[in-house]
Amino acid sequence: MIIPSYLKKGDTIGIVCPSGFMPLDKVETCINTLKNWGYKVVVGNTVGNQFNYFSGTDEERLNDLQSMLDDNSIKAILCGRGGYGLSRIIDKINFTRFKKNPKWIIGYSDITLLHSHINKQFKIATIHSPMAAAFNDGSFENQYVLSLQKALKGNKSKYNCNPHFNNKNGVGTGELIGGNLCMIAHTLGTNSAFNTKNKILFLEDIGEYIYNIDRMFLQLKRAGFFKNLSGLIIGSFTDLKDTTIPFGKDVYGIIKEHIAEYDFPVAFDFPVGHQTENYALKIGVEYSLNINKKTVSLREILSN
Repeated sequence: MIIPSYLKKGDTIGIVCPSGFMPLDKVETCINTLKNWGYKVVVGNTVGNQFNYFSGTDEERLNDLQSMLDDNSIKAILCGRGGYGLSRIIDKINFTRFKKNPKWIIGYSDITLLHSHINKQFKIATIHSPMAAAFNDGSFENQYVLSLQKALKGNKSKYNCNPHFNNKNGVGTGELIGGNLCMIAHTLGTNSAFNTKNKILFLEDIGEYIYNIDRMFLQLKRAGFFKNLSGLIIGSFTDLKDTTIPFGKDVYGIIKEHIAEYDFPVAFDFPVGHQTENYALKIGVEYSLNINKKTVSLREILSN
């Protein structure tokens, strides 16, 4: 796995919106915070731009992201928000210069597609983390946003959380992969799908119908996605919807049913996902997952 260079003071971070529209004023606190951290900031043309639902036309969003990937003076690219849109441009992105000069790609939600594509095709590490809106309302000082600052500096991450009664205790080590469940299911059958063998996988989602969570887990299971995992981390599943006739199980009950046959350790309710509690996780980097009756520990064990 290729680990991009960690950032030094004076390095430049680019901010783009390759998916959904985001008003410019929602990014201002993020820009100011990054500058206070000691970085220069370049704001892309898609930030504050709007074309229907998107932050620009497909061509505008592609060109903005492409220019950031190709600019060697930019050491990291923070996606302002997710939403939807990367699927429309992913196959048109030219990664030639990015492969020669890797840089950190940062974001989550729809950005999961970019993480998985880069991981599968180029074996370059990326960062699943809070995006621009997470800095607002005084949250730029919370431990979750600050975990991104530490990740960019190259600090080895070590996160602990409380045990959950659905957990499966045990220890697993491996490359960390994962992100949004819907986006990961979306990659199956494409050249962007993660290879899960001997990996630690984390999953989260927002706004889905409960029955669709069931369907996506079945899809991943039938595709062999869980078969050779070293560990599984279940993050937040927020703003879920049920049908008029209730599905009959909550989301954790669904997940527990579908992974019952596997013997890898499983951590439920880990602080990652569409919520304030969203730690920065380095995708493609080696981690150790240790789950016992007292605590859950996710620790980075390899870093350049």
